[in-house]
Amino acid sequence: MLGFLQGFSYGLFMTCLPWLLVGLFNPGLAIPSAAPGRLNVVLRYCLTVPFISMLLWLTSLWGGFSPSLLGWLAGIVAIPVALPIERTLRGWLARRRARRQEAESIANAHQRRAQQERKAHEAGVLVLDPARPPEGADELVVAMCRAKQHLLDVHRPDLAILADRLYSRYRHVMEVLSGRFHSSELAFERSQGLVTQVCLGSVDTLTAMASQARSVVSVDGNYVRDRLTRESQRLSDKERAALMRRLDLLGETEKRLQELSAQVESALTVLDDTAVSMARIETARPQAAVTTEKALEDLRHFVEGAGRYARKD
Repeated sequence: MLGFLQGFSYGLFMTCLPWLLVGLFNPGLAIPSAAPGRLNVVLRYCLTVPFISMLLWLTSLWGGFSPSLLGWLAGIVAIPVALPIERTLRGWLARRRARRQEAESIANAHQRRAQQERKAHEAGVLVLDPARPPEGADELVVAMCRAKQHLLDVHRPDLAILADRLYSRYRHVMEVLSGRFHSSELAFERSQGLVTQVCLGSVDTLTAMASQARSVVSVDGNYVRDRLTRESQRLSDKERAALMRRLDLLGETEKRLQELSAQVESALTVLDDTAVSMARIETARPQAAVTTEKALEDLRHFVEGAGRYARKD
């Protein structure tokens, strides 16, 4: 066994110089890493491998000087055999690390989307379930459910919140209209028609947002940025331009989504204004014969007169 180690150390040491020359000519042939360099070649074949062979040789001297031919041949083929194995192992570890980073990035993205979803929720917002629309829902509410489902299908729950907010505003405005007008009145029918048109326009905008988001759903921005950062030196100009174009597409689409989201926000503001304006309209006949201010003044005079009468007694 010691003779085998001694012959192995001689064979390993003898191959350092040839592999050093090969590595200086083409580092990729002598270094199994993803980004090999000549400095790595020098460190490996001038320091690391000679140190290992020297350590093996010193260890084998306990058995005397008796190098074996089998050990010498094994030392000669050690590096050519070890390089593919190490390259395969490094590739497997790199793929495993990439999968773990991708899973972490997806989890972080879902967490960020969930946080944005929680922040986007307003107090009193009703949540639509696209699979189970509210009981007695009209065609408009069903269209809102479909638009929300389209946004959820493209993994944009942060935008799907707009459908919930639109539904909540619609319900609130219709409740205010029902409290101020009778359903048979012309003012009610006219107001309901205008509110419905505003909501339908917002539903069309939500559908357009889902279509825009679907166009880039297969583009992973985190993966593109990671490649541009991690493999910037290895990428060709053509490949780098292609990756940059993907990021530009994501940016353009996100900008368009923000513009469409602003349109929906404007519609929500119009519905809020409508609810406030309708709430200020007094349509019921007053029950009191005089105004509140007149009744308070008369009551105050009565109390003062009663006080003076009690002091006289």
